[in-house]
Amino acid sequence: MVRACAVVVAGMSLLLAGCSHHEVVVTRRPAPPRIAPTPVPPGGVDKEDAEFVATHRPLFSEEGQATWYDAPASKKAANGQAFDRSAMTAAHRTLPMGSLLKVTNEKTGQSAILRVTDRGPFVKGRSIDLSIASAKATGVYRMGLATVRIDVYKTPKPMGIGGRWCVQIGAFEHEGKARSLERQLERKYPDAQVIDFAGDTGYWVRIRPAGDSREVAQQIARSLKPAEGDAYLTRLD
Repeated sequence: MVRACAVVVAGMSLLLAGCSHHEVVVTRRPAPPRIAPTPVPPGGVDKEDAEFVATHRPLFSEEGQATWYDAPASKKAANGQAFDRSAMTAAHRTLPMGSLLKVTNEKTGQSAILRVTDRGPFVKGRSIDLSIASAKATGVYRMGLATVRIDVYKTPKPMGIGGRWCVQIGAFEHEGKARSLERQLERKYPDAQVIDFAGDTGYWVRIRPAGDSREVAQQIARSLKPAEGDAYLTRLD
């Protein structure tokens, strides 16, 4: 009996030794780099910001459609700070986080100085989403939608070069559709980080190309088919 057990143990040892030559190596894609928070002054802007705008010319100007948005106080904006509906802030898809802006309602002439603290609006044809305070200051709150001029006065990071970029696709009403697209895009872009997540208006899929490259993100946004949902080139930092 002892001898039989010894034979079994020896056999198991040989089996384990043989398996050691066929170890399975799991390769994981490295997580994309974390985006450092970009805090803004309490209230969004301060006296120095107002003085800067009054004494300088804008670096860049654009015209677009403005709306306003709201969120729970417990929610963090994309810049890492808690959302504050009473702060002079806004969401923009591509301006560097923390950019100093002056937004002017082209119908009423009302204007306000504010900073970019969030990302959006993710609706075709919309350029900027204002906090409630910013919307009231510019006359957009009652109108709901207004044509505005966006003057950019200061950006913590360059607008034309660098930055960390992604493509955001959606919104999908059902999570299953977002996950299905995520799996397809993982196969199509094996070097990218693809995730799905829930947003305020549905489920989204985000593609972060290797190195968060703007050029690659632009190529991806152009190559996506309309059936896959609206694609938005978005800056993360």
